[in-house]
Amino acid sequence: MKTFWIIAPLALLALAPAAASASQVVEKTKDAVVTDSKVVVAKTKEGLSETGEVMTDAWITTRVHERFVGEASLKDSDISVDTNRHVVTLTGTVMDRVGRARAGNVALKTEGVHRVVNHLRIGPKHTD
Repeated sequence: MKTFWIIAPLALLALAPAAASASQVVEKTKDAVVTDSKVVVAKTKEGLSETGEVMTDAWITTRVHERFVGEASLKDSDISVDTNRHVVTLTGTVMDRVGRARAGNVALKTEGVHRVVNHLRIGPKHTD
């Protein structure tokens, strides 16, 4: 019986570093999972519209075109919208500087757009 009382504390001392090490590993793993989960949530939120639709480049292009309709300063304009990785490029013509600025502003304020490259020219619409 005396041997047990001597060996048991020694066994516990031998296991203590392993237990501490295991809890550290568990804590680091938990922290990594939480951090990675936050990144995934942020990326998912970035890729979804307020209504839950996936914001692809085609979705953004359509939204920008829709928002141009009814804009008085864009009447008689000929604007092409191209979207690549949430960057919108505007090409074509508008009637004046106000229309050019308005088109860029409307595009930039469209959900999902990160940046706008405005290559619009001022002048009459080209007819072929």
